[in-house]
Amino acid sequence: MICVDSLLTGRESNIAPLANHPGFSFVEHDITQPLYISSRLDRVYNLACPASPPHYQADPVHTMMTSVVGTNNLLALAETHGARFLQASTSEVYGDPEEHPQREDYWGHVNPTGPRACYDEGKRAAEALCFDLWRAGRVDVRVARIFNTYGPRMRADDGRIVSNLIVQALRGEPLTIYGTGEQTRSFCYVSDLVDGLIALMETSVNPGAPVNLGNPGEFTISELAEMVVAATGSQSQIVHEPLPVDDPQRRRPNVDRADALLHWGPRVPLSEGLLQTIDWFANEQTKTAGGEERAQLVQVASPMRP
Repeated sequence: MICVDSLLTGRESNIAPLANHPGFSFVEHDITQPLYISSRLDRVYNLACPASPPHYQADPVHTMMTSVVGTNNLLALAETHGARFLQASTSEVYGDPEEHPQREDYWGHVNPTGPRACYDEGKRAAEALCFDLWRAGRVDVRVARIFNTYGPRMRADDGRIVSNLIVQALRGEPLTIYGTGEQTRSFCYVSDLVDGLIALMETSVNPGAPVNLGNPGEFTISELAEMVVAATGSQSQIVHEPLPVDDPQRRRPNVDRADALLHWGPRVPLSEGLLQTIDWFANEQTKTAGGEERAQLVQVASPMRP
């Protein structure tokens, strides 16, 4: 297995447990530049690109190039090796959807010139590249549209709603909700997503179309905040900030295609996944906390235990 990462948002600590495995190697590389691998490749998973608005908006041109030029470079690599290719796309291709829940045949409602366009349109263009090469018979491509994944090993400064609320709750800070909190999301635990990606890559019949991977359970952001407060035992108050431009109001996947083609469906409910994620963040914070701060963090985290 070869892991390629620019470490722009990734961390070497995430792959540290694999560092001494004889079948694992790491290459620090930005896929906006051509990539050459001499070892034989059978599968190429393209998971590259910052996924949270603060990170992908920090350098929007690089974000766009990662999705477009980077995907083109990895498709060329897969074609050279005759490898099967999986593109990690996103529910953001649906934009602020006018269809609910979102099916794969929905073309979306995306602002092509707004501050989120570097990510939304970059991923849409990457999908177009993938299916052009697939129709040309050049690469066996599969495209997964991923919905709001969360779980351990997220960065504390990730900027997405689950990590934001958990970190704020554990620190005893006010929980920030953007807008009214009535907007909805559907949260998929990381282990369920990994199972779905592998199932999509390994299915013998190419779906020939995108496949939604997500959890159809739909929650308002206010409900999520209340769950985080209850699970952590935090005394944090909830504060509201203005809603970012083009922030989707509703988000819920239709996963009938994944069920029919891959026999896949999410198994981890949000209530369970949140406990695992909170546990991980609490442990990470206590590693660097000392004295009274350490005791406070452990005390705040303890109510999450069943």
